[in-house]
Amino acid sequence: MEALKTLKNNTVITIGTFDGVHIGHQKILQRLLKIGGIKNLEPTVLTFFPHPRMVLQKDAGLKLINSISEKTAILKQFGISRLVVKEFTKEFSRLTAEDFVEKILVKELKAKHIIIGYDHHFGRNRTADINDLKAFGKIYGFEVEEITKQDINDVAVSSTKIRKALLDGAITMANTYLGYNFFLTGTVVIGKGLGRTINYPTANLEVLENYKLIPKKGVYIVQSTINSETVFGMMNIGNNPTVNGDKQTIEVHFLDLDESLYGAHLKVELLHRLRDEIKFNSVEDLKEQLHRDKQHTLDFIAKNA
Repeated sequence: MEALKTLKNNTVITIGTFDGVHIGHQKILQRLLKIGGIKNLEPTVLTFFPHPRMVLQKDAGLKLINSISEKTAILKQFGISRLVVKEFTKEFSRLTAEDFVEKILVKELKAKHIIIGYDHHFGRNRTADINDLKAFGKIYGFEVEEITKQDINDVAVSSTKIRKALLDGAITMANTYLGYNFFLTGTVVIGKGLGRTINYPTANLEVLENYKLIPKKGVYIVQSTINSETVFGMMNIGNNPTVNGDKQTIEVHFLDLDESLYGAHLKVELLHRLRDEIKFNSVEDLKEQLHRDKQHTLDFIAKNA
């Protein structure tokens, strides 16, 4: 998390939570980069963590599409080198609109051009809007550019829609909205080793961020990059009911990979959902289903890879 600090270069800034960095957000980022190039300003995204809903509404159940480190990586892929994360606290929420503009946007971030959505509100109790921001711009010497309602509605996507799609298991829909494959990142930890006993060894992925959204339980076709190679696999999110699992795990069986991944940090992209998690009558029935899952996975890869 980058501390908020005075920058050397003047900036073009956009402000928001940007959860998912979805195709709607990407339109704003493209504009940010264009203005940065035209005006020789450093493109900067200002975001907040925790999510304001977690602080002001005590919405502890809110899960986010990206962790902060994931969001940083995605923004870099889209050409944004500077993400400034401001800790969102109740104290911060009480800043007046003018204090926010003067102290943070102008003095600390050296904003000369601000790109904002038509419905953006800010300051204490979110009482200030884009018209107020334009008025401050005349006082403090920055331009304000509005992303119109039409531009936003043309995309017809939101972080809320994507979260719902993921929780419903609609991974194809979520990926379409995101403009990239939804992914989980975590460290491979030692599991119970049951997969190896039935010739389906798995890498047990531990996601450390408790606010990270985990999609609906079930079996997914996934891919990762391991040793600079793309490797496909099957991932199960669930409790392993056939063997009386007692907690939710995330386990990936990679096809054609026979090496220990313990301790590795993996990014696992979800491509397609195969089925719900099922409690089978026996381990033998589970093995037969895994064979079918593997064939479906191979067929999917052949058609889509």
